Amino acid sequence: MTTKSKFLLASLAALAGTTGLATAAYAEPISFILCGDEIFPSQQRAIDDWGTANPDNPIEVQLVGWAQCQDRATQLAIAGDPVGLAYVGSRTVKQYALNDLIVEVPMSEEERAAYYNYVPETVTFQGTQWGVPVAFSTKALYWNKDLFEAAGLDPDVAPTTWEEKIAFAKQITENTDAAGYGVVAKTMDNTMHQFLHWVYSNNGMIIDENDNIVMDSPEVLEALTALRDIVPYGEEGPTAYEQNEVRAIWLDGGVAMIEAMASAGVRADEAGMNWGVAPLPQGPSAQGQGTLLITDSLVVFKGTGYEDKAIEFAKFLTQPEYQWPYEQENGLTPLRPSPEVETFVSENPEWAPLIDSIEFGGPEPLFTDYLGFQNVMIEMVQSVVTGAAEPADALTRAAGELEQYK
Repeated sequence: MTTKSKFLLASLAALAGTTGLATAAYAEPISFILCGDEIFPSQQRAIDDWGTANPDNPIEVQLVGWAQCQDRATQLAIAGDPVGLAYVGSRTVKQYALNDLIVEVPMSEEERAAYYNYVPETVTFQGTQWGVPVAFSTKALYWNKDLFEAAGLDPDVAPTTWEEKIAFAKQITENTDAAGYGVVAKTMDNTMHQFLHWVYSNNGMIIDENDNIVMDSPEVLEALTALRDIVPYGEEGPTAYEQNEVRAIWLDGGVAMIEAMASAGVRADEAGMNWGVAPLPQGPSAQGQGTLLITDSLVVFKGTGYEDKAIEFAKFLTQPEYQWPYEQENGLTPLRPSPEVETFVSENPEWAPLIDSIEFGGPEPLFTDYLGFQNVMIEMVQSVVTGAAEPADALTRAAGELEQYK
């Protein structure tokens, strides 16, 4: 066994006795680990319709809380008792695949082309697709119009560049009792995600399609430097706050600008805030207004004997008839363009920034040890935010550390 193989096994926990892909199909329920505490109406309708059409392979749902569901699916696979399929963060598919726990999910060019740009890439590496995207999120800039006006800014005009964002944040901090911008820097995964918004709004990249670490670049250095430069105009002690805590400060009027998904607008309406939404401001190297593209996906585990039927169900569950209602039930960015989406955006224009930015966005990077990657990125961000390291030094060090996780 090679050193890298030993590392991959250890990173998922002492793998033991997984079986190979069986070819025989037989009557048996398809076990499905679904994250959360409820089955949404659109999901139940799909499960019922599937059961009617496939009486020999009904779906047996295991609801597992968000904090435990992915670990549960992993533990069962490692123990040699895998479920048929599970809802997971797409960031983990490379790790699952390299440990031979899941099967490839073939998709035709027509199937892939039906998605928005780069959505299939969130579950693809080395040309192979390892999951079916099931949930999608993008981010936009949300601002408090009353704080803009109090600071002497036009309340209806959002910053479009990093330079403007930093200048606006400075003006708000100096002329109101609020911070200009919500900095996310707590030891949690969304600190890394928030930084990747800066990267993808400046045409940056962390790892390329050939598994080369390419983050030590001018584009990513510009991103890390801009984050450093806006810190004086953020809330005090940003390493104490994750994104939902920063959103709470924004809703309470303590921060003027945040970067968040669509639910921020819903919460702002509930709080009675006078708010606006716009695409993420662009960096100096940007080719357009981009964002990080994050998906969750359905993966099919090896060793059940009904892998082909599980793949069929994963595609069935996410076809537009069920997927679009599910997205509306959960406030998710749609996975696919459609006339229904166009009508929805025309009636709800606050969604346009979340969809328009997909064109220039980038998929969440895939690593063999996602937690290792995440921790390196968090440490880099925190070192710069706290002033413990200069952006160039922190970036070079982090890029070197990521080599072991690619």
